[in-house]
Amino acid sequence: MNSINKIQYLPRYKIDKTKWDQCIDESSNGLIYGYSFYLDHMSNHWDALLLNDYEAVMPLTWNKKFGFHYLHQPFLTASLGIFGKLISKEIVEEFIRNIPAKFKYCDIFLNAGNLFHAVESQIYERTNYILSLNKPYEELFKNFRQGYKQLLSNSTGQLVIRKNIPIADLLLLASKKLNEISNATRQDYQHLQELYQYLFQQNKAVNYGAYSANNKLIASAIFFFSHNRAYYILAGNDPGGRAFSPSHHLINSFIKDNAGKDLILDFEGSDVDSIAFFFRGFAAKEEKYACLKYNKLPVPFKWLKK
Repeated sequence: MNSINKIQYLPRYKIDKTKWDQCIDESSNGLIYGYSFYLDHMSNHWDALLLNDYEAVMPLTWNKKFGFHYLHQPFLTASLGIFGKLISKEIVEEFIRNIPAKFKYCDIFLNAGNLFHAVESQIYERTNYILSLNKPYEELFKNFRQGYKQLLSNSTGQLVIRKNIPIADLLLLASKKLNEISNATRQDYQHLQELYQYLFQQNKAVNYGAYSANNKLIASAIFFFSHNRAYYILAGNDPGGRAFSPSHHLINSFIKDNAGKDLILDFEGSDVDSIAFFFRGFAAKEEKYACLKYNKLPVPFKWLKK
């Protein structure tokens, strides 16, 4: 990558989508969330910082409240940050320094390729879990937690796993729990449904559903694909179906279907102990990634979040 000689800020309407997506395609740390189509679907507003002629890019996903612009993480967008072929500590620092001053508050997730120690005091770490699937299923299964192996091996046959069920059914199930812990709107779910359909048409999305003996959907999972990764985008669970451990079966089915491929299963987190414990049961490994947070709001609004 050339020297850091020009980082410019561009509003969304001035961004060249072709060049932008080519940069994400070729980035050493590229992720599906960085593509223009993902940002267009999942972020109400986004602008960007560009290094030279799209050598590296940083989407700036923003909103406005009480007259203040702020950077935030869009719905179901696990990581953004700086993308490019050769990302260094100096490049990350320079991008952060060039975030326009109008963004008075920031709480965004960067990515694993942006994590350098002592880059900025505003940078902190979060934990993701990933699992390489490039081994035969039998070998992957051997590494599962013993309790998982027993649970999956002694399946009672009370579950039926189906692929590519109606996306609206999955979103309805997932929203029942997600609405309790997030501020997702009906529009967010609509945008996700449109994004899923866009990717499904390109064979870059798949879903799984677990049904009880009486044909009730009790668990679901949506996966997206890019950069040799399968992203566990959204899970849904009916509390009444927990006795059957349907999520264990769904993930196991996905692993079985994709074992032996040059593919990483990206669990998208988590720092929540119970969720991290669940992912580790499949022998998933930690992947630390960088986040950026600062608050430059005037004193009366200092604790404004969103």
